[in-house]
Amino acid sequence: MIRRGFAALAAPLLALAGGYALGAEQAGDAAAEPSWIAPLAPKSLLLDLARAGSRVFAVGERGHVLYSDDEGRTWTQVQVPASANLTAVYFLDETRGWAVGHDEVILRTTDGGKTWARTHFDPEAKQPLLDVWFGDPDRGLAVGAYGVIYESRDGGTSWERVDFEPEELGAVAPAAGEDEYDDVDVGIDFHLNAVVPGPGDRLYLAAEAGRLYRSDDAGARWYELPSPYDGSFYGILPLDGDALLAFGLRGNVFRSEDGGKTWTEIPTETVALLHGAARISAETIAIAGTTGVILVSSDGGRSFAFSQQDDRKGFAAVLATSDGELIVAGETGVKRLPLLPPR
Repeated sequence: MIRRGFAALAAPLLALAGGYALGAEQAGDAAAEPSWIAPLAPKSLLLDLARAGSRVFAVGERGHVLYSDDEGRTWTQVQVPASANLTAVYFLDETRGWAVGHDEVILRTTDGGKTWARTHFDPEAKQPLLDVWFGDPDRGLAVGAYGVIYESRDGGTSWERVDFEPEELGAVAPAAGEDEYDDVDVGIDFHLNAVVPGPGDRLYLAAEAGRLYRSDDAGARWYELPSPYDGSFYGILPLDGDALLAFGLRGNVFRSEDGGKTWTEIPTETVALLHGAARISAETIAIAGTTGVILVSSDGGRSFAFSQQDDRKGFAAVLATSDGELIVAGETGVKRLPLLPPR
């Protein structure tokens, strides 16, 4: 399983978590090799986008890391010390960023993406990391398959696996001396597809099998939210205040006004798998998915207009440009698209 459900699209390339058409040991060895500079990297399978100041980054298969200094019109590839498939990238500011992927690889940059260091790699785990987030220069989380969460407290130089033991929303904090997790079922093994910051210290997790989670203290304690759907979620988009969108399989989009306690289904006119979203302005939102689907809302996610690319090639991520268009990454690489107005 890879970031935001792109496994169906990428199955020929990424069917195994961390493997190409090799055995586990060979795959691990291959993934540890530096990435190749490839002339066609901007047209390869790319799975995530992130902004670092005025620079935009894209990451994807075979350790491809690319950046653009002209809002996605041209791209330059950077060699990194891994050729594992990269599933997510996150920048805290213009200089500090992290990327994660298969074989539990984690990469770190402190110079705006000019150079990258590999700070974690575990091919024996045979599972991918699917997203990464940092709340400040020191503390961050990486999440992935089978409920795995790693925490760093030194800017991503080192990582420690932490237990993921969510409670029911509304659970009362334990009294002093009591075991916080006495009544909690441990061993949660749902894939954690995305970790997304909300207001303040709030974090959200989108997971498979209809699971949604929230933390109000930057991940120290997690609560399982009531779910409106039993299919997998691949993304969450926080809006103003307690409002947010959750989206995933079969074109499903749900909106909450109360931090995920209750949900309203939003019609989308599609059954495409949705896995990337961008907030263009206070009221304008774009969601991208498989078969070239782009949904655009002009009312803060209360309704969406449907559009689809002629080539039907899928998208994994979408990002707003500074001049009112979109950068999309996916099956055929990375490109710019106009923001299609609702019809």
